[in-house]
Amino acid sequence: MTTLIDYKTEGPVAVITINNPPVNAMSVNKGVPQGILDAIKMGEHEPKVKAFLIIGGGKNFCGGADISEFGGDYDPEMATLMNLIEYMDTVTKPIFAALSGPTMGGGLELAMACHYRCGIEGVLLGLPEVKLGIIPGAGGTQRLPRLIEGQLAMDMMISGNPVGPEKGLELGIIDKVVSTDLYGESMTWIKEKLKEGITIRRTCDLSPIGDINFKSFKENSEKKFKGYPAPLAIIDAVEAAFNKPFSEGIALERELINKLFLTTESLSLRHLFFSERLAAKVPGIDKSVQLREIKKAAVIGGGLMGGGITMNFANAGIPVTMIETSDDRIKLGYDAIKTNYSSTVSKGRLRQDQMDKRLALITPATGFEGVGDADIIIEAVYEEMDLKKEIFKKIDAIAKPNAILATNTSTLDVNEIAGVTGRPQSVLGTHFFSPANVMRLLEVVRGDATSKEVLATAMKLGKRINKVSVCVGVCDGFVGNRMIHHYIREAGFLIEEGALPQEVDQAIEEFGFAMGPFRMSDLAGLDIGWAIRKRQAATRSSDERYCRVADLICEMGRFGQKTGSGFYKYEAGKRQAIPDPKIDQLIVKESSEKGISRRQISAKEIVDRLMYSLINEGAKILAEGVAERSSDIDVIYSFGYGFPRYRGGPMFYADTVGVASVLQSIKEFAQGYRADHWVPAPLLEDLYAKGKKFSDY
Repeated sequence: MTTLIDYKTEGPVAVITINNPPVNAMSVNKGVPQGILDAIKMGEHEPKVKAFLIIGGGKNFCGGADISEFGGDYDPEMATLMNLIEYMDTVTKPIFAALSGPTMGGGLELAMACHYRCGIEGVLLGLPEVKLGIIPGAGGTQRLPRLIEGQLAMDMMISGNPVGPEKGLELGIIDKVVSTDLYGESMTWIKEKLKEGITIRRTCDLSPIGDINFKSFKENSEKKFKGYPAPLAIIDAVEAAFNKPFSEGIALERELINKLFLTTESLSLRHLFFSERLAAKVPGIDKSVQLREIKKAAVIGGGLMGGGITMNFANAGIPVTMIETSDDRIKLGYDAIKTNYSSTVSKGRLRQDQMDKRLALITPATGFEGVGDADIIIEAVYEEMDLKKEIFKKIDAIAKPNAILATNTSTLDVNEIAGVTGRPQSVLGTHFFSPANVMRLLEVVRGDATSKEVLATAMKLGKRINKVSVCVGVCDGFVGNRMIHHYIREAGFLIEEGALPQEVDQAIEEFGFAMGPFRMSDLAGLDIGWAIRKRQAATRSSDERYCRVADLICEMGRFGQKTGSGFYKYEAGKRQAIPDPKIDQLIVKESSEKGISRRQISAKEIVDRLMYSLINEGAKILAEGVAERSSDIDVIYSFGYGFPRYRGGPMFYADTVGVASVLQSIKEFAQGYRADHWVPAPLLEDLYAKGKKFSDY
């Protein structure tokens, strides 16, 4: 028996404890399933053993399969989770499971193969495999519909979201909830059941629960889950649970998961799973770096962005002072936060007492004195360098010596801002994405002088406030916005050459984005990009190709949804983008004045030009060291810019298309109308020459 599994007997109960920290993953090559199998066999041959208890050592029962083993080879001498579960279906002594912590995926499948289950407060029960582009592969699709109502089982697997102990008890996943002493209360429960003469209750012998119209559900799901084959495979597997013998359902489940493992969609989602975790690790920073303590925060600015950032701290239980320039402005900002929270309460996603607790953590204030006791101060004012530098001079004089000073800028030079302070080592950028209380991405911008401890503290704080933090370097636009500038620019060239905004948006939305570039620009506000372009005009070469359409639209007072018109027009109170003939005419006129002969542009060309503009600039960013890894760029685009997750991010997408194909297309684009901007990034050329991929970088 492996040392990761402990076996002992207590009276009539054989206790099997999983000890594979940190989450007791079901690692095949380490021998975890094999160890449990050996322990059960040992107990079967001991006459005094009348029942088994499987429990997790530490705080977790079992967090599921060891994802690092996905796609690899298993030791043929070791039992897999499926081997273990198949054997458990033959055991003639009752098996109980005591569940704690995130009991997910293979962990829950192991629990469902037990005959009875209890869970302690705080346990999470879920089958999240769909988030990796696969389905449960150790009987989950066949057992869950036999424990709970089939439609609910299907919904639970398709969403991948877990439920807590009370909901698990209500549904029928577990049989009992214990309060404080998982081991002691479980043992008491088992001994009571043995006295009652409990019988074996194998999940595989139960019948599926409920009645589902699979034909109708499939038809409704095909459009909803376009690009994601795993949810549709779950429906097929659950249908087999209802219509086929258990063994045939298991066989279909295995067939489906084996197919899904090989799909680009699953490879993309697994890539992002690992990439998100890797992004949290900044080269050169390890556990030896001492973190600064963050007990209180201050946010300068109470507008849409400042209010959202303030909510992040309150949501995480961190007291925060929100600062504005006048009583009227701070009241407006605070009221907007209350309205936001109230809306969440009305939708049932937040309790009133939780809202009250969060609001109590927010202190509205006017004047900079409120930053004096803050451990981190985040400036979130208008994107204007002189204004930000003025604010940093003021807060540098007031903030306590070990306070972190952060600027929420999307493009500006963090080093220049840090230079006006006497503590550049304590200054960095925290680029939140709007709406800041919803969007999970946080670009943590490392300045030239930013200390390791400040950077490490900011990365840790990002996780604490429920953000996916990615460390980036200083340049105009950092990673995300620098790349999106080229994407938006290429979209402008496409409409100059013959496409219309709605055609470009439709092609990109068919590719998988929630919004195309022009709908996205209207939503963000066209005046924001206009201000940036005006700032950049002084350094723009007169020979550089430049599309004026967005500027002309702004000059008409059309700034997007907030003004009721932009690239599209909008009806009052509605967000539907309606193509506007006035804009079509403006575009055609602009093409004519530039001497461009308009032509029909295919959806494929639209997608390729927009995607390859992202990829080419991403390659330059990598070579410059602004991003540490190609996977960091993928995380940024998947969490902050709506890049379809089932395509893995722009750099991973380049690998799936093939570096050679991307490079060849870029060279072909360079032959187009004034396409001097299509110069292949040196890194792209280098990868091609060496036969490598971005994932190798």
